[in-house]
Amino acid sequence: MYDRSCIRLRQKLVRETSIELPTNTVQNNWHGRLNLAYANRSGKTQIIRNEMQAPLKVQRPFYPEGKEVCHTAILHTAGGVVGGDRLSLNFQLEANAKALITTAAAGKIYRSNGQQAQQNIELNIDSGAVLEWLPQETIVFEGAIYRQDLRVELAPQARILLWEITRFGRSARGEKFCSGEWRSHSEIWQQNRPIWIDRQWLKGGEKMLESPHGLAGKPVTATLAWVGEPVTAEIVEKVRALQCKTTINSTTSNAGVTRIPNGLLCRYRGDSTAAARDWFVRIWQLLRLSFADRPCCLPRLWIL
Repeated sequence: MYDRSCIRLRQKLVRETSIELPTNTVQNNWHGRLNLAYANRSGKTQIIRNEMQAPLKVQRPFYPEGKEVCHTAILHTAGGVVGGDRLSLNFQLEANAKALITTAAAGKIYRSNGQQAQQNIELNIDSGAVLEWLPQETIVFEGAIYRQDLRVELAPQARILLWEITRFGRSARGEKFCSGEWRSHSEIWQQNRPIWIDRQWLKGGEKMLESPHGLAGKPVTATLAWVGEPVTAEIVEKVRALQCKTTINSTTSNAGVTRIPNGLLCRYRGDSTAAARDWFVRIWQLLRLSFADRPCCLPRLWIL
């Protein structure tokens, strides 16, 4: 069993000091797992398998928009991720199940002691199922070393909406991502064919922070992908119009919209995680109305 007092001390040191923890100071890293399976039972989406290993936990599911869509929130009970931690999430949606999965709070990737922290996400979505994977933003602290791998197996007639919003450095405290490393690898496959593969790598430092091919002086990047059903040129233009409305008071933010095979891809680079999420929620609303004939329903955790 983990020594919880040691874990709490580790987090306090990483959060509040600039001390580099030696590699052998903390040996009990978290190796958390969360396996969830959803099924449609008489028109209601239910969790039929729930396997958890600390520090990952899932809160009780709720149904703010009716029994058809199951809303689920993931909780990281340790409060954040440090070097050497390993997190594995596996979600299975059986045929015609519909689930919205988010996180209970913003993710925190603390400064590393030299080890890499990893998160692996496997999503399997059967025919007719729809998954909305909408985690809250991730804050990557100065000196963090982190890698996330996300792989989606999408059956024919299945659909997924996913996003990732990342802040590099605790900007409100004047912190910049001057050292460390962040990697994000995302893949969506359908019938053994790649639909979308996205690989990003940012190495901390002034060159990356200021380069127009890096962060261009902006601390926030975000990606939204919709895959599983083609979008029309009309929808693309509507999303671009939303972009203009969202960034009108932030002229230095950059955003882009493009069609991908069987879907839509949107990018944001700017100063505000709230602005990124606001734009993404507008896109989500448009896609919901276009493909599901229902408005989006914000998870209650976002508005508490």
